[in-house]
Amino acid sequence: MTIRVLLVDDQPLLRTGFRMILEAESDLVVVGEAGDGQQALEQVRALQPDVVLMDIRMPRMDGVEATRRIAGPGRDGPAKVLVLTTFDLDEYVVEALRAGASGFLLKDVPAEELVQAIRVVADGAAMLAPSVTRRLLDMYATKLPSGEEAPPQALGALTEREVEVLRLVARGLSNAEIAAELFVSETTVKTHVGHVLTKLQLRDRVQAAVYAYESGLVRPGSM
Repeated sequence: MTIRVLLVDDQPLLRTGFRMILEAESDLVVVGEAGDGQQALEQVRALQPDVVLMDIRMPRMDGVEATRRIAGPGRDGPAKVLVLTTFDLDEYVVEALRAGASGFLLKDVPAEELVQAIRVVADGAAMLAPSVTRRLLDMYATKLPSGEEAPPQALGALTEREVEVLRLVARGLSNAEIAAELFVSETTVKTHVGHVLTKLQLRDRVQAAVYAYESGLVRPGSM
C-alpha cells in the first residue's frame, strides 16, 4: 500500500529535502506541499493524504490550529498529523499533541527514523518516543494535579489492567514492550489499548499519554 504524504512547512528548501527523502521509498509518495496552515487545510481537502508532516510555526495559520482542524476532536478524516519542528518540546508542540497530532519529531531526525515514523503513524499507531514523553511529563510537572484531587470520573470506567496499560502507554512503551512488562501477548495489549481509547474517547496513544499526565495518573519521577 502506498502512503500519501502532504508536506507543510514555510521553508521551501526544507520541503524539497523532505520530498527527496520520502520519494526514495517505494511505499511513500508526496502528493503535495503547503507553506502555511491555511494552505494545508485546502490541500488536505483536495488531495486526501494519509499523513501530514506539519511544521508548527508558520504564517497565516500555525501548525497547532491546522492540526486541530485536520485531526482534532470530532474530525473523522483519514489524515494523520506528524509534527516536525526545529524546536525541542515546548508549549506549541504540547498544544499540537492535544489538538490531535499522532506524533512529534525534531527536524534533524535521521532520514530512516522519519520514514519509519510516517509508516507507524499511517498504520494508526502513534510516534511518541520515551525521550519525548519524559520531556512532556517534565513540562506538565508544574501543572499536574497535586495528587489530593479526585481522579477524573472517566478513569473509573477502566479496569485495573486497563489503567496499568494506560500508565505504560504514557511512559512511551510499545505494545511489544508492554506485553513483556505484563507477561501477556501483544494481541491482548492491543485489545486493552483499544478499550482505553474507546472508554476515554481518545483518538490515539498520544492523546492517551497526555490524558494520563493531565489527570495525574502519571506523576513526575514515576517513569
